Amino acid sequence: MSLPLSRRGFCTGLAALPLARPAFAGPAELAAMPASVQLAPEGYPATGVWSYGGSVPGPLIRAPQGTRMARRLENRLDVPTSVHWHGLRIDNAMDGVAGLTQDAVPPGGSFDYAFALPDAGTYWYHAHANSMEQVARGLSGALVVDEPSPPDIDRDELLMIDDWLIDPETGQLADGFASPMARSHGGRLGNLAGVNGRWDFALEAKQHERLRLRLVNAANARIFVLRLDGLAGWTVALDGMPLETPEPVTAEIVLAPAQRADLIVDVTAQDGVPAGLLMQAGQDGWKTLAGVRVTGRLAARPREAPAPLPPNPRMDRPVLDGVRSLAMPLQGGAMRGLESARFEGAELDVGALAARGQYWALAGQAGPGADPFARLSLDEAVRLRFGNATVFPHAMHLHGMHFRVVARDGSQGPMRDTVLVLPGESTEIALVADNPGKWLLHCHMLGHAASGMTTWIEVA
Repeated sequence: MSLPLSRRGFCTGLAALPLARPAFAGPAELAAMPASVQLAPEGYPATGVWSYGGSVPGPLIRAPQGTRMARRLENRLDVPTSVHWHGLRIDNAMDGVAGLTQDAVPPGGSFDYAFALPDAGTYWYHAHANSMEQVARGLSGALVVDEPSPPDIDRDELLMIDDWLIDPETGQLADGFASPMARSHGGRLGNLAGVNGRWDFALEAKQHERLRLRLVNAANARIFVLRLDGLAGWTVALDGMPLETPEPVTAEIVLAPAQRADLIVDVTAQDGVPAGLLMQAGQDGWKTLAGVRVTGRLAARPREAPAPLPPNPRMDRPVLDGVRSLAMPLQGGAMRGLESARFEGAELDVGALAARGQYWALAGQAGPGADPFARLSLDEAVRLRFGNATVFPHAMHLHGMHFRVVARDGSQGPMRDTVLVLPGESTEIALVADNPGKWLLHCHMLGHAASGMTTWIEVA
């Protein structure tokens, strides 16, 4: 479904709300509840959503590195839910995966999350019970852990990027969360894109002002291809983890679902010249996703390149000589259907799998089995190769730990928690299993995860 390109049609837009830097921010309680928010342009009614605290996205949670955070989830929905703290290296019992690390919180129930925050960076939280539907309905928000010494910037801006599939006749979220077409193809793709729950808000800045832009892709399935316009920038962190050296942004920024990128940008556009963050919009070319209205000048000239952010703990590169290597084929989907896979303890053919809504598999297993994909010893280093035998890209996300992509020459890239694996390609990652517990490993195209592309590993 796509919206008409008319005066009633949707435009992609922007919103970036200035953020203060308090010691702690956000409510002590997260209430998962129905709400109505104005996602669509003026002239459309408010859209019914599921929310944290009545807003989409949910309230920004902010805390200093090295502190301990506690939040109570109150479930005011009529379905069970839970909260996953995406990218945070926390205790397994607090990871929020319904059916693996906790029971889903029933309607009217509550659950107390409490954990230490060892790593600074940009993270997010979202529902992890029937997450394809619950996240698409609005259950997500951003979480920022501040470094003890902030970088040399003028403002810190959180840009939570998302898309929504809206019925153009009603302005409400389109049905079809269990659609076989979406689940067996690219996932649930929206027809309205925006930032911070807004499609039409422009950020104001001055020439030569320096901003930290924290980009979070909270979309259900969309890969955002972005570029800077009237801004010069550096990537300083990926998935919350600082880069050893800031990298100049000289090409497009590819942000798969669940990935984050911290940019430090200088406003280079002159007074009155449009600037901002653009998104690739297919045949429509490049469109403004987060615009910047430039008014006046802050300084006569731009600053020098930014210094690196301070490293987080446990960021050493693993030594890979002689370590165990694991292979995980990514299988299934439309145009490359499964012949068979294990599901709920039985080997099923493609027809039986489809009848149960399972279109994908990881290493021959559709959905999480009773046994983990791998059992790892505490502090064991391991190599894991994703081989994408499908015709669709997949954003593979590991809970509880970060990893590094291993290049063909054996070098290791920046630490990530989500990696984009393109069709027909193989991507190898290396990790140190330094966080004990049961950790989910799944595609963050959430329809794929719901339809077979989910497994788990155990760290003893």
